[in-house]
Amino acid sequence: MRSHHSHGGAVLAVVHEPLGTQAWSPLVFELCGLGRADAEAVAARVAERHRAYDVELDDVPDAARSGRYLLRLAPRGPGEPGGPLTDDLLADVLAPLAAGTIAVTGHQRALLAAAVGDQGGPGRHVEQIFWDWTGPLDLSRFITAWQSVAEREAVLRASFDWTGAARLVLHDRAVVEVVRHVQADVGWSELLRQDRARGFELYRPGLLRVSLLDGPSDTSGPGRSPTRLLVTYHRALLDERGARLLVRQFYRSYLAGGVLPGGDRRPDIRDHAQWLTRQEPAGAREFWAAAAPPAGAAVSPGRPGGPPRHTEGPGRIQRRLRPPQTSRLRSWAAGRGAGESSALHVVWALLLYRAAGADGPLPVAFGVHLSGRDMSLRAAADVPGLLGNPLPMTVTVDPAAPLVDLLLQVRDAALDLSPYAWVCADQIREWSGRAPGADLTETTVRFDSHPELPENLRAELAAQGIRVGVPQSAGGDTTLPVTLVAHYDAEGALVLTALYDRARFTDTDASGTLSQCLRLLRSLPEHPDEGFTVGDALRLLSISEVPRVTPSEPGGTGLALTVLRAGDPEADVVCLVTVPGVTPGVYDALMREHEGPERIVSLSVTGRPVPPDPLRELLGDGRRLTLCGAGPAGRVAHEIARRTAERTGEAPAVVMTGVGGAAESAEALSRALRAVRARSA
Repeated sequence: MRSHHSHGGAVLAVVHEPLGTQAWSPLVFELCGLGRADAEAVAARVAERHRAYDVELDDVPDAARSGRYLLRLAPRGPGEPGGPLTDDLLADVLAPLAAGTIAVTGHQRALLAAAVGDQGGPGRHVEQIFWDWTGPLDLSRFITAWQSVAEREAVLRASFDWTGAARLVLHDRAVVEVVRHVQADVGWSELLRQDRARGFELYRPGLLRVSLLDGPSDTSGPGRSPTRLLVTYHRALLDERGARLLVRQFYRSYLAGGVLPGGDRRPDIRDHAQWLTRQEPAGAREFWAAAAPPAGAAVSPGRPGGPPRHTEGPGRIQRRLRPPQTSRLRSWAAGRGAGESSALHVVWALLLYRAAGADGPLPVAFGVHLSGRDMSLRAAADVPGLLGNPLPMTVTVDPAAPLVDLLLQVRDAALDLSPYAWVCADQIREWSGRAPGADLTETTVRFDSHPELPENLRAELAAQGIRVGVPQSAGGDTTLPVTLVAHYDAEGALVLTALYDRARFTDTDASGTLSQCLRLLRSLPEHPDEGFTVGDALRLLSISEVPRVTPSEPGGTGLALTVLRAGDPEADVVCLVTVPGVTPGVYDALMREHEGPERIVSLSVTGRPVPPDPLRELLGDGRRLTLCGAGPAGRVAHEIARRTAERTGEAPAVVMTGVGGAAESAEALSRALRAVRARSA
């Protein structure tokens, strides 16, 4: 029930030969398997977005039958040797046809990279919210209403492309999958698990789906069975606030008979992307050059020496501060000019300091998640998407200082961050002189503020005999050892949820950390400010175990070279390049799809792009090399070919495709390999 890329899921393929040492050389791509109109559309897209080139489209012999065209990009000014193939250019050459694209946000890019490169299974990086629906439910109107929301909301028609520069691809249409279950077939816990484990194919639109589970009869009501609704979505596409905003739009659509009037609701993620391009970085650069966490800041939620990695997947533990305790905490913080979020930040800073085992003053740093919706963009609060960002907050914890001073310090630090919700971690690393990919923090604290269902909507639902509960989170994931999420429940209690990586943090340590959090939040309002120091607060935890955390494994470059098919003795060599993010099974499908005399080898690359030396032994006299890269592997395949050309003076052919399903990508690669063979013949 999912819609595919345009042209039935077609994936674009090109053949390119990098001219490694010649300056002012044009970039020439052979487009494979396209009609003339589609080839012209690719040329127009590249010409519009890359004004540094003069773009021409030339036919190859018998182009109409073979579907092969030459896309020639001539630099208008002095360029790098061979003309640089940038990530942006590669993305625009191979983007899906007949679909618009926008750049992803910095936080989205990090989440997407973690999702496509993750080995933890398709259920990682998936979020779920659920609630109960009591009263009449017209399934046909329910499905139509969700589809109407997809027609109004661009985010529901989006997929991801990570061929070069990561992009959101906006399609004309996408189907919101709605499935109804009955309890006789599947229980609630099993439905949650199954739906999470399904994951999503991120290159296809339809990254949110809805399940309905009919429950037992409601004996307290008129005999109707309440239905539990489950919305499952990918965390790189939406945050929980965005998902709840879409649910609100769904209610409006359902009440209107299943159809929302009008076209796209604006502003949306496109307007947010344009807003981001207008932000002036000078002030942010100056701020982060000084405000980024210093070397040696305490960032770890535990002491080194956690258990060996034997468990995978996300963990989730929840605790609750009872309403009277929550009210007392709020009054305590307000009486000192701060909010409950500042009290939570103080407690988290104390736990990080304690884990570091320090004696005197020490800076501590953790991420503070900003929703990104209090920006100057009109009606930004109602834009569903992923607008927010975790930003590193640094404060100095001094055991000798009054605790109230630390409270005011975290309050002021959070206020200082608020103008910079649009800044991403990569920019902070660059502006503060950090290495690319270096960890700024190891934990994040997120205080969720959920949009209320407007009273008029609740009244209209009630008029049709419908009662709906407040959506609750049923899961969550984190790329860090620990993310702490806070929100208020319907009774006004403060609810804390620890999301943690079970490869780094045990269930026991996560539970202990959350218990220590609650102990401090309950205890702080009981102590007068006079003479109560940070050290006194730390002593409240003196009998508690300090948690342990398994250090992250250092990344590095890895290479694995395997011969998949011996081929004929004098045949050319086809090298299939694999990197994190290549669609699983694409090269297996190619081996089945592609017939020919070539020797086929696999080069698996992790870490930074590598020099071509591992391939030298494969090439005897007269053997030519073709490098194949599906999706993100195209960039690495091109880099290997460019370095080979610099060393030998001969450029291997590179076959590159966009991101797509295994079968479509294999078909595109095979088509391009046949074009290489036809050219050499």
